[in-house]
Formats: sequence, structure tokens, C-alpha cells
Amino acid sequence: MTVLDEAYQRLHGKGPEFGGDEEGNHGLTNHGPMAVEVMVRRGLDLNVHRWLDRYLDRLTDLPGTVDPITAHNWRAALGDPRRIGDWTAWFTRQLAEHPWRQVLATWWPRLLPGIIAGSTHGVIRVGHAVRALRAADDDRPAAAELGHGLAFWAARWRPLPGLGAPVPDLAEAAALTARAALAAVPRLADQSGLIAHRLTRLAELPGWPAALANLRPPAAPADVPVLLADLVEAAVLDYLGHGQASPVLLVHTATAPNAVRHVLPVLPTAMWVPSLTAVWSAGAAITAAYAPARPESPSAPQLGSDPVAEVLDLGARHGDEHVIKFADTALDVFDDTGDPRVLAAALHAARLIESP
Repeated sequence: MTVLDEAYQRLHGKGPEFGGDEEGNHGLTNHGPMAVEVMVRRGLDLNVHRWLDRYLDRLTDLPGTVDPITAHNWRAALGDPRRIGDWTAWFTRQLAEHPWRQVLATWWPRLLPGIIAGSTHGVIRVGHAVRALRAADDDRPAAAELGHGLAFWAARWRPLPGLGAPVPDLAEAAALTARAALAAVPRLADQSGLIAHRLTRLAELPGWPAALANLRPPAAPADVPVLLADLVEAAVLDYLGHGQASPVLLVHTATAPNAVRHVLPVLPTAMWVPSLTAVWSAGAAITAAYAPARPESPSAPQLGSDPVAEVLDLGARHGDEHVIKFADTALDVFDDTGDPRVLAAALHAARLIESP
């Protein structure tokens, strides 16, 4: 059994959140499965089980079942965090009875309209599990991890205000690059409170539906991988000027589309365009809710002669799960572009986010 399999098995008795309340109000997200996947795949110089020993102390046990989910009643259970135990049991059964790719293809379009679930942690957790499964297709602990990720996404499922709403004048909708479209997202005047409160305010944000229509649409599904890569790159680079406003939340404008990017190859091509549309809307929502109207121009961290090794080493030494995941995403972009600014953004995140 691999170190990653062992880590998954240690984590699967724990819930996807901790620190919430009995009414299902948001707590903090369990990032353990996502972080350990990066540690193992990137070969970070740290002891995974020792990191887990510390991390598991934060977590609470996976809640028990309440009322079984079936093929007939699942719609009513979407977005009900009190049903996380039921959703986990459901997906555990589904993945025991069907190939994981079939389960994913069935549930991805059902969950996609609620992609902001858990501040996008649902789709991110699924993305990390799929990466593990793409490396080892018959890995049962990784398939179980996919089930936990899908269950969290389903339990926290929520639609975004304005998604799919008609734009007052479609002729005025711009076909902008990812960087320009993110810059054009209007900001909430009141950027206070929990993410759930901020997302609700988007319904009244002037220009919000029009902003969602600004991103240049793909002419065909074959265009989606490049557009997704552009979106990830834009979000990583924007972190250099925006990250100080909310160092942890703004990481997800990059890690969420990167998760979709890694799932894309195992999805039917008919799902590619809706996937881009959904994750773009989620990134725009987090930008509107947390990013400043005017980016700062901080001094970029200086890179050494081997910046990739420097980023990996810093992620291992820092130890925070958000720093580790953001570094992983920045390294993906660097592999594509060779742009050292994305590695500087990863170092910037480590500078902003407190080490555990």
C-alpha cells in the first residue's frame, strides 16, 4: 500500500469540515486529503504521516447517516450539509458497484451548477482524487477519496446568483481574455462576513450578470483546455496584487480551475464547455467577494537559481495546506509557460499565510 493510500485511509473516518454547528453552518474545510495528494505526487521533503498526526487533531469524525439517499430522492438532499453522512454512504455504494469514471460522468453535470460548494473545496477535492486515480486507475483508497469529495460537493451544493441570467445587452458582452475578464469583475462594496453572506449579496451587485458573460467563450470544446489554462494562469498572477486582501480565500480563484483542468481529460467532451463556464463563475464570485478594487504592487519575492526547487522546499518547510496547494498550481502553470512570476506568486502566498 502506498503512503497516499495509507493517508487516505487515516482521513476517511473524518468529516469534510470541522468547527461548524449542529444546524450545518459552515466550519473550516478539511484540506488533509488534498494536501497529502500534492505532498506525495510532488515528492515534498516532509513526513506525510507526521504532518497528518498534527492535522488529524483538528478534525472531527464523519457524521453518521440520517436518511438514506436513493436514485429517487437525491435532488432534495442537494445542498443539505446535515446529510454529509448520507451522501458519503451513497457515493461509497455507487463506487463499489460502478467504475469510478462512470460515477464521475453521471454526477459531474448534476453537481456543476453548485460548484461554489464549500468555497469550491468540493470540486478541488474531487480534482485531487481524480489526479490520483489517473495515476493508478484501480486504486481503491483513491476511489473512496473521490466518493468523499463528491459527497462534500453534493452536501454543500449551492447555485450562484446571476449564473445563467440574461444579460441586459448581450451585444455589449465583451470577449475578454481571462486576465481582463477577472479585472472587469465588479467588487462588492461590503466585503464583510462569511462567504455565504457575501455570495448572497452578488444578486444585487450592479454589473454582476454582465461580468459573467465577459470571458471569451470557446468556439468548440477543443478550445476549453487552453482557456482553462489561461484562467488558472491569470488567477495565479492576480494573487500578486490581490492576495493581501484575503490570503487564504483568494488562493481558490486559481486552485478551483486547476482542479477542473485535471478532471477534464476523463470527462465526456460535451461537459467541457459547461465546466469552464461554471468554474469561471466561481472564480469571478470569489474575486467579487474578496479581491480589492485596486490591486497593490508589492515587491515580488526574489527567486534563486533553481526556483522550482525553492518553491517545493518552501511548501514543505511552511507546511500550511493552502500554501502547498497554491504552490502545486503555480508549478503547473510554470510547466506550461515558464513565467517566473507565477513562482513568485507562490512565494508571496507563503509570505502572507501564517505557518501552522
